[in-house]
Amino acid sequence: MMGHKIFSALFPILLFVSFHVTMPLVKGDLSYSFPEEMKPGSVIGNVAKDLGLDLSTLSFRKARVDIEGTRKRYCDINMNTGDLITSERIDRESLCGKKPSCVVKIDLVLENPLELHRVSLHVQD
Repeated sequence: MMGHKIFSALFPILLFVSFHVTMPLVKGDLSYSFPEEMKPGSVIGNVAKDLGLDLSTLSFRKARVDIEGTRKRYCDINMNTGDLITSERIDRESLCGKKPSCVVKIDLVLENPLELHRVSLHVQD
C-alpha cells in the first residue's frame, strides 16, 4: 500500500515534468508577405537571417517546414542560402476564396534540441 500512495502523490509531478520535457520549445513568430502566383523557387524571406541562425545550424538541426492539415508543400527551405522559397505556385483565390486576408500558417521545425517557429505567410492579391 505504501508504494501506491507514493505513486499517487508523484503522478501529477511526473506528468507535469514529462509534458514539459516532450513539449517542443516554441519561439517567436515570423511573418512574410508576398504576391500570389510567384514561380516555384521564388524567395519569400530569409529564415536563417531572421532567426539569427547560421547556415550550418539549419543543416545540422535538420530544419524543415511543416504545414498542418494539407499535403501541399507551399514552401521549403533552401539550405544553401537560408531562404524560405515557394515550392509551387500559390493561387490566393483557390486557397482563401473571397476572404479579404489570406494567411497560411506553417511551422519551421529545428531538431536537437526540438524548436518550433510559427510562420505566417500573407498571400497578397
